[in-house]
Amino acid sequence: MQVFGSSGTRGVANEELTPAFVLRVAKAAGTTWDGDRDGNRVAIARDTRHTGQMLADAAASGLASTGADVDRLGIIPTPGAQAYAEREGVPVVVITASHNPPQYNGVKLVGSDGVELSVSALEAIEETLLAESFTVAPWDETGRVHDIEGAGREYVDELLAATDRAAIADADLTVALDPGHGAGSLISPTFFRKLGCRVVTVNSQPDGHFPGRDPEPIPDNLADLGRLVCATDADVGIAHDGDADRAIFFDENGEYVEGDATLAALAAAELEAGDTTVSAVNVSQRLVDVVTDVGADIELTPIGSTNIITRIQELEARGERVPIAGEGNGGIFFPNYRLARDGAYTAASFLELVADRPVSVIVAPFDGYVNVRRNVEYESTAERDAMLDAAANQAQIAEAELNTRDGYRLDYGDAWVLARPSGTEPLVRIYAEARDGDRATDLADDMYEALADAKADA
Repeated sequence: MQVFGSSGTRGVANEELTPAFVLRVAKAAGTTWDGDRDGNRVAIARDTRHTGQMLADAAASGLASTGADVDRLGIIPTPGAQAYAEREGVPVVVITASHNPPQYNGVKLVGSDGVELSVSALEAIEETLLAESFTVAPWDETGRVHDIEGAGREYVDELLAATDRAAIADADLTVALDPGHGAGSLISPTFFRKLGCRVVTVNSQPDGHFPGRDPEPIPDNLADLGRLVCATDADVGIAHDGDADRAIFFDENGEYVEGDATLAALAAAELEAGDTTVSAVNVSQRLVDVVTDVGADIELTPIGSTNIITRIQELEARGERVPIAGEGNGGIFFPNYRLARDGAYTAASFLELVADRPVSVIVAPFDGYVNVRRNVEYESTAERDAMLDAAANQAQIAEAELNTRDGYRLDYGDAWVLARPSGTEPLVRIYAEARDGDRATDLADDMYEALADAKADA
């Protein structure tokens, strides 16, 4: 696909992702959706980004021009918008750039079943967009726009109904929360308090400039949360990204917990023999170990929620049970709840484990690996292509098993390294994992140096 990547389309707002572009995307979606269903009603949601209102206005205009009535949900986590879609039976245009820096924004499309659109559905909308074969309604048949109140409250009620409230409340937990100024600021503090937790917060005021930290919940951005855990004697720290579809954790000692360890711990609690889980090509050996131990299967996809969702749907259509899936970035699916990454639900599921034992004990079985990540920025297609050629050359000379499902993953048996272009930013991302920290660092550094040299020569 030219427009839609691994999780929608994103770019620097007002430069790459302009109101005119968003209007065209909305017109393409409205045109395609009108032909796929009865009625003509679409919702719009956004995160807290400074440009969100501007781009949501553009999307509303585009949808109304195709004859669609528009429900404006305002600021709400992406999973909250998905809950609204499923509850009301209407598709949703979500204006969000998720974990990207503040200057970015994006468009994510959700079907009337509350699930992000499949690759085939996105391709149909993209075809309409590129051909500009839009439906244009007569002036007296253009859509009406309505502000919707209470979507967030209904989302919290659904979360509460799906969670073991009694177990969490009886544990008398203190939760240190960092929603990162994003959409989770309006939901997660209330949700965790209604679960019976004492909640202390940092970066909890909605602010599209993200003054306290960048939206991506990585260790470099979460030092304040670690300190808050220690200062308040919290049982767990929880962080979200900009649209709160992800959750990352700190243990009771204020130590960052690798997202891969969290996924493995939750998978160990969910998976049974004969089940299948789905993850991406950058899967940690932690999850592979769990799958092997319980007698389940694992399927790998290219990185990105769209790819994982599509594979889950295919497996479930074949009658396979997929109770959990996701990636080590905190984006986890519980398909029996909803086929959506949901940071608040993921956090509540983890709190059910924390109610029985400390976080450090929960993740201890999965601490035996070290993860290293590097990013190499590029400014042109030529630089990107040169770096990918360098990664291919590294694969040729390495004594490792090669997987080209998404980029170049080199598996050495005791360790692995992956280089792939980001689907949301002008970066080539490098991932490495090993039981020995020096080994993981060396693999990541060797790949980084090869790519950086190729970029310089491009």
